[in-house]
Amino acid sequence: MKISDIIHHLETVAPGNYQEEYDNSGLIAGDITNECSAVLVTLDCTEEIVKEASEKKCNLIVSHHPLIFRPIRRIHPSDETGRTLMAAIKSDIAIYAIHTNLDNIISGVNATIADHLGLINREILLPRANQTTIGSGLIGDLKKAVPERQLLSDLKDKFNIPVIRHSPLTGKPVSRVALCGGSGSFLISSALQKGADFFISADIKYHAFFEGEKEMVIADIGHYESEQFTIDLLYQVILEKFPNFAVLKSGIVTNPVNYYI
Repeated sequence: MKISDIIHHLETVAPGNYQEEYDNSGLIAGDITNECSAVLVTLDCTEEIVKEASEKKCNLIVSHHPLIFRPIRRIHPSDETGRTLMAAIKSDIAIYAIHTNLDNIISGVNATIADHLGLINREILLPRANQTTIGSGLIGDLKKAVPERQLLSDLKDKFNIPVIRHSPLTGKPVSRVALCGGSGSFLISSALQKGADFFISADIKYHAFFEGEKEMVIADIGHYESEQFTIDLLYQVILEKFPNFAVLKSGIVTNPVNYYI
């Protein structure tokens, strides 16, 4: 088994050309012709994750978020990115990112959120031209309408969220829910147009909370929290193709945001 075999399968599931223009999914570092000893899947690739991979004898890290988003001018131990890259290269560990291309398939990151909410009748919220199963966000229906406060409570419990930022409640029951893992404020208008009662995402800025127009509740559940189940998704995607191969989930919580409650 070579590293390239794992990558080929991942790109069959979520092709690289599905990623957004700003993204940097794909091989970040490493030699894909090396034999793969084991895979460590994670949401973020940090110096601590590379150490974990080395200790667990994994020479491939599959991360949702790319370690490098923009071109870098130097690799130096004075910053987190430099230290992480240097550690990976020294240990001969390859780093592969599968980011917005995994977001943009209907069975991807957003499906994991929808699964935990039990959404049915799912469809892409903002499809790409002439493609109904590829695009940004997801929208679907709850099996039974619930009060807004009940959905907020369910989100706290199911996603283990200490606090949820949200726009004013409308007082209406929630039956249609739109969502986007990670930063999804650009989809608020699409959610409104498709009749969503509730929009779930993260990284919502102050003024964006006004865009619900008192017709739809906008809930910010946190970036890490919204994508935390991506690790399980990646684990299953690889294991289904290679059932007898060593695929490990990282045991490190990489969320950089803390809450004082």
